[in-house]
Amino acid sequence: MNYNDNEPLQKGPSRREFLKQASAISAGVALFSTAKANGLPVNKIETPASGNLIVTLSVNGKIKTLELDSRVTLLDALREHLKLTGTKKGCDRGQCGACTVLVDGKRMNSCLMLAGMCEGKKITTIEGLGTPENLHPMQQAFLKHDAFQCGYCTPGQICSAVALVKEGYAKTDTQIRELMSGNLCRCGAYQNILDAIKEVQQAV
Repeated sequence: MNYNDNEPLQKGPSRREFLKQASAISAGVALFSTAKANGLPVNKIETPASGNLIVTLSVNGKIKTLELDSRVTLLDALREHLKLTGTKKGCDRGQCGACTVLVDGKRMNSCLMLAGMCEGKKITTIEGLGTPENLHPMQQAFLKHDAFQCGYCTPGQICSAVALVKEGYAKTDTQIRELMSGNLCRCGAYQNILDAIKEVQQAV
């Protein structure tokens, strides 16, 4: 084959660009398949020209539409895109519970959930539980019992405790400790946390 020396050769995508595009496509297909299997409104999960997803989330009673990379977690969507920094990033591996939020009333580690899989779900963060003027009963109990020290784990502890009380499974101190074991407190305020939860539980 003859080449024209004056005509530059067309350069294809680099290996890194190819792998990045393939990864994004694979993640998008996985999200679409999972959403379809779970009966979510897949027609709302769109892929703009950028390769990102258009995701509509219901957060603290408000509808938010975001353009996100398909690999963005719910935690990063809340903190980086919606500026709801009450939800903390701890281990980023689902082991410490600092990022716990409520998804359809159930406590979830937001670092382990893709934002694109939360279409049609109701998300509640610590900001959505109460306000400084009108605290949630669990927030009031945490203040009363000094159930925090540095406060970093507190938002996740409170969200998890609110769901725990609603679940109604924990009847004894041992059961409460077991079902709250996914939320770690490096300051060691566990007894105070237990006392706060029991007060709210007894008032329900």
